[in-house]
Amino acid sequence: MKIDILLGLQWGDEGKGKVVDVLTSKYDVIARFQGGPNAGHSLEFNGIRHVLHIIPSGIFHKEKMNIIGNGVVIDPIIFEEEIDALVKMGLTPTDNLCISKKAHLIMPTHKLLDAAYEAQKGNNKIGSTLKGIGPTYTDKIARVGMRICDLLSPNFEEKYQHLLNEHKAILDQLHFDYSMLLPELDKKWKASLATLRKFAFIDSEYELYDYLQQEKTVLAEGAQGTLLDLEFGAYPFVTSSNTIAAGAFTGLGLDPHFAGKVIGIVKAYCTRVGAGPFPTELFDATGEKLRTIGNEFGATTGRPRRCGWLDLVALKYAIMINGVTDIVLTKADVMSDFDTIDVCTAYRVDGELTNHIPSASDAVVEPVYTTLPGWKEDISKCKTYEELPQVFKDYIRFIEEETKAKVSIVSVGPDRDATIFRY
Repeated sequence: MKIDILLGLQWGDEGKGKVVDVLTSKYDVIARFQGGPNAGHSLEFNGIRHVLHIIPSGIFHKEKMNIIGNGVVIDPIIFEEEIDALVKMGLTPTDNLCISKKAHLIMPTHKLLDAAYEAQKGNNKIGSTLKGIGPTYTDKIARVGMRICDLLSPNFEEKYQHLLNEHKAILDQLHFDYSMLLPELDKKWKASLATLRKFAFIDSEYELYDYLQQEKTVLAEGAQGTLLDLEFGAYPFVTSSNTIAAGAFTGLGLDPHFAGKVIGIVKAYCTRVGAGPFPTELFDATGEKLRTIGNEFGATTGRPRRCGWLDLVALKYAIMINGVTDIVLTKADVMSDFDTIDVCTAYRVDGELTNHIPSASDAVVEPVYTTLPGWKEDISKCKTYEELPQVFKDYIRFIEEETKAKVSIVSVGPDRDATIFRY
């Protein structure tokens, strides 16, 4: 049995949460493999919008097992808030959610360090979500971080205080005053551990291997997007983990021979939250129109997203490094009121045309556009591919011809029912 991988092909916010929720019925296990509460996976059904940050998006299906993998970083406070919201809906997440013992914990001081580091950057801020993600992964790489398994250690308090004191020393060096903030954060953090301890802590790599040997189907759920990958994004305007398909194997503890489909989610246009290169960004009324109709505000931060036309240079790059087998095209319904639609098909860098993304994040990139007709028709009520307007089908075919990847699923609205399967 193979493991299918679902991830974003842009800068995040592509609609992964909804797609995982829709596809969950086809799988036995949903496993998050990286990221943390900097992710915001939105799902909508029965007219109600739900946002998950740490918990896998298959949690609403009671009969499916959900696993938080070792590559994820967990803030116990946010985890508790998510669990409380699920319980209020009548769910019993302790029945179908397990957590890797090797997943790292976000401490209160990690969030303070995040704020202190961002403040130090001044005008060079990268647009951190200030959730403590970067400092937590920093401690992980430095081999000093705290993990879920430490909650089972009789020396937990000693380990916690030792790392807490190290963080306070760094904050002192950065002249960041935490005296009023830390006591309350620390109290709330320790109280939230009670909720975390209600869940099964597992050796997820063994569990997932056993599931696959039993012919169980597994979907690996990524967070953020390919263009924010630590290695292959526009460094340093990236996240602190590997968001690409390869990250699923280190983030879950499986070897690559288990690779099945790689399902890439892409919006019919582009958005980005935070600083960093965005060649097709629109600063005019068209960009504002996309933001307004698409409700483009961060699910985690609430910040307005930067909006622009679809970038096929970046998309082809994402497809290449992930080995994408299937594209899911989302939010095409947002573009139903445009006379024409531009698509970036090449870059001009230093006067030369190229189909490669520059390695340097400060390179001056001019997008080269192909203009296509808009479909000027509400597609949100369409239930089958045949019902879609021909102009929109032509848009899909153009994407397929350019990327050499098939568009297998089309999302025409936020609700789980607003999904068209082509293959």
